[in-house]
Amino acid sequence: MDMQAQTASKDPAARTAAIEARGLRKTYKASNNEPEKHALKGVDLVVPRGSIFGLLGPNGAGKSTFINILAGLVMKTEGEVDVWGFNIDQNPRQARASIGVVPQELNIDPFFTPAEALELQAGLYGVPKSERRTMEILDAMGLADKANAYARTLSGGMRRRLLVGKAMVHSPPVIVLDEPTAGVDIELRQQLWAYVKQLNERGVTIVLTTHYLEEAESLCDEIAIINHGEVVACEKTPDLVARLDRKSLLVTPDTPLDAVPAGLDGYQTQILPGGLLEIAYRPSSQNVAEILDRVNQAGIAIRDLSIEEGHLEDVFLELTRSKAA
Repeated sequence: MDMQAQTASKDPAARTAAIEARGLRKTYKASNNEPEKHALKGVDLVVPRGSIFGLLGPNGAGKSTFINILAGLVMKTEGEVDVWGFNIDQNPRQARASIGVVPQELNIDPFFTPAEALELQAGLYGVPKSERRTMEILDAMGLADKANAYARTLSGGMRRRLLVGKAMVHSPPVIVLDEPTAGVDIELRQQLWAYVKQLNERGVTIVLTTHYLEEAESLCDEIAIINHGEVVACEKTPDLVARLDRKSLLVTPDTPLDAVPAGLDGYQTQILPGGLLEIAYRPSSQNVAEILDRVNQAGIAIRDLSIEEGHLEDVFLELTRSKAA
């Protein structure tokens, strides 16, 4: 990794970016009476080194196209891309050696055992036998007891974890996890994330795509949202969630309510199961103290109250829906 850093681009931006895309475009030509498709429309994106970076978007937004360009599986139409400071056109071998990609598809040879699959992958990347970590990786993926079982006997979740292991065999400084926990149960998902966090603590940059937005919110330092081939947001995770400007005040009254009391006009209110009162408000323009005064004036005796922050899912839906419109 140190040698890669020394021989990479001398551009200061490249030295601080794990991945950098500039004006990246991909257009699929028209075929079978289908018009040409602009999968990526001038994407500018910087993934900081050492981060856990979320790349989110609805189906068909362009995430997979972006990842496949990084992996060398799809040819870009225009633009520049650097991986760990290596331009994918000028230094394709170094760029590909700097990244490990876990695809969505379960593309595993059914006649190889997990141990053989990892050994073969390590050989393809030129990893000396003395430096291979086959059993360490299998153990981290919860597959040590399946090391010598044929891959065709593995469950879907086990196969997905094997793909994660294959991406790690050459110790790349950047790992892209494309929907890594799809079909994986909760316990194994937690095990996977524990190992991913360990890798990140060692300095490995993680790029994550997932439809489990709560995972992205809790794991990622920074998140980019892609929609219709364009980056519609790219911010630190707390800043992205905060831009929603919406919170909810949950009031637990002494006596459960069956209807919203008069006097709370101007607020978005609803009665929740158990007779709780939910009042949505915008922190930028509405004051909690004033809301509580209105609640008291409405004759509601408060037993307890709490504030619910906005969530990444709310921001995601707001950005992708408004863009689609």
